Amino acid sequence: METSRIAERIRQLAVSATLAMSQKSSELKAAGVDVVNLSVGEPDFDTPSHIKEAAKKAIDENYSHYSPVPGYMSLREAIAGKLRKENKTSFEAAQVVVSTGAKQALSNVILATVNPGDEVVIPVPAWVSYVEMVKLAEGVPVLVPAGMEQGFKVTPAQLEAAITDKTRMVMLCSPSNPSGAVYDREEIKGLVEVLKRHPRVIILSDEIYEHINYTSEGHVSFGEFPEIADRLVIVNGVSKAYAMTGWRIGYMAGPVEIAKAVTKLQGQTTSGTCSIAQKAAEAAYRGSQECVAEMLAAFRRRRDLIVGLAREIPGLKLDMPDGAFYIFPEVSAYLGKEARLTSSDGSVTVKEIATDSDLAMYLLEEAHVATVAGSAFCMPGYLRLSYAASDDQLREAMSRIKAALAKLA
Repeated sequence: METSRIAERIRQLAVSATLAMSQKSSELKAAGVDVVNLSVGEPDFDTPSHIKEAAKKAIDENYSHYSPVPGYMSLREAIAGKLRKENKTSFEAAQVVVSTGAKQALSNVILATVNPGDEVVIPVPAWVSYVEMVKLAEGVPVLVPAGMEQGFKVTPAQLEAAITDKTRMVMLCSPSNPSGAVYDREEIKGLVEVLKRHPRVIILSDEIYEHINYTSEGHVSFGEFPEIADRLVIVNGVSKAYAMTGWRIGYMAGPVEIAKAVTKLQGQTTSGTCSIAQKAAEAAYRGSQECVAEMLAAFRRRRDLIVGLAREIPGLKLDMPDGAFYIFPEVSAYLGKEARLTSSDGSVTVKEIATDSDLAMYLLEEAHVATVAGSAFCMPGYLRLSYAASDDQLREAMSRIKAALAKLA
């Protein structure tokens, strides 16, 4: 019997559902199918001009050599300054490590701090990669369900109940991917009160959607609470706020000990990230923030549009999201139904829609709209739709979805 050449850690790793659905969408488009892709978590805006100009200047100034493993000091200082000004933290540049996107920053922190068998508490729904990153570090994901009935936000009582003497880390995300939920100051204070009682637990706060926040209060960072500062790690980056997904710049900011461990790990894997992209990110943080406000206004308009259209579809249940650029409707009313699919030769195939994954695939095949199943975010019975698309695309997509769902028997 032939032994697999693939390591067990990779064999047990799930494929990213968001990237997989985006790939299927791209394949259909390449075949000439008119697909509206609402599966990808990426702003559809172009990177602002002053940021692109900074990158061009960096090329002309020959920033073409290896960069320091934790990032250029000028960028780390800009990030530390941003954190002090906007998030009321006390982080210094030495506590910041720049990585190839916030995804790598998250992975680095988990690999640098989680030992085999350590428990990591993750409120769900949660971004698709959290659980897989913990598994890659041989940690144990402890999932805490927080559904629509509680605004997709974990309560202090739930958090307290999930923490044991094996808990190494708690992962939190506000604004949330996939739900768009935003924790307000009082809600965060409640969680901090719990975390104060567990001084061994590291808090990993994913704040990548920080600037896409529609609340009057605005973003409240875990960095504003000095009582947990000695074990808080914030992960953020330029992808969402500045429409720089392809530039691949993210960072972690945390205790010096963790920053050094992440630098050590990164030094043996990727080394320093792209020099040109780093100089562009520095311009993003040091330059005008008008572009951020303009994109936020557009996202707010799109949110209102897609929520209004979704609420016209019988059977869909959804909250008004307070942040990010997703809606996360509950779709259980359509599960257990049958789809009658007619092929090009006129033959009819009956397909049962048993799961949210079945429904997502049905919408791709029948309506030519790409979405992501809620089960990918550890919350079955939901779909995630990104509204990082034009108003016309959103109207077309929701019209197609409404028609396709109406066909289900």
